[in-house]
Amino acid sequence: MKERVLITGSSSGIGLEFAKLFAKDGHDLVLVARQEDKLKAIAKDLEGQFGVSVMTIAKDLSIPSASDEIFDELKKSSVEVEILVNNAGFGSYGAFVKTDLKTSLEMIEVNVSALTHLTRLFLPSMIERGHGKILNVASLAAFPPGPYMNVYYSTKAYVLSFSVALNEELKGLGVQVTVLCPGPTDTNFQKRIGLTSAETFSIKSMSAEKVAKIGYKGLKDGKLIVIPGFINKLTAFALRFVPKKTAAHFVAIGQISRK
Repeated sequence: MKERVLITGSSSGIGLEFAKLFAKDGHDLVLVARQEDKLKAIAKDLEGQFGVSVMTIAKDLSIPSASDEIFDELKKSSVEVEILVNNAGFGSYGAFVKTDLKTSLEMIEVNVSALTHLTRLFLPSMIERGHGKILNVASLAAFPPGPYMNVYYSTKAYVLSFSVALNEELKGLGVQVTVLCPGPTDTNFQKRIGLTSAETFSIKSMSAEKVAKIGYKGLKDGKLIVIPGFINKLTAFALRFVPKKTAAHFVAIGQISRK
């Protein structure tokens, strides 16, 4: 039997595409998202199409207790998770002083706290078994500072740093960490935050399906940092040599032009 996979934010976008890929490869799934009806419809479709078992858990990860509740529900059902995909996340647009504080704090809860919490809960059993995989979804936004999307960029910088550091700690323990850093992707992300363009640094957006396939292959191949697309890779590399202040200035110009 192939490893069971837990995927957060699995009702749409990259998370849904991950669910399809893992199911196609014969993995049983635990799908987590806020919309219960949508999750159940996806589960029914994947079970019928690929003959896998799909468990759904409707939880809002912006609520601090959600991670413990997910873990406890699986423990009571004797369901073990061998692969954890921390995909859930969202952003917001606007000058920090004008953005809604509640939204910013919920973003930190989903993008950072829930990811950290779930990883800490499921990691010990992976280490005990001597095998496991963790895939954290960051962003190209993890590399520069992000004026007008300040909190979002900062959360993704955390995900990148956390993933790389954790992978180093886990050497020799049989647990692999991969961090996916996609550039602009065709999802509901831009619509939700009120942007009219999905471009960053003039980079054209990529389909969620393609991003997921590249991330999936990177995980299977044991890669640490996966950046889909040549231009995205080049951008991330170039940002290593650009002063943070300069990078922030150009990101600010780009964000204003997209609005």
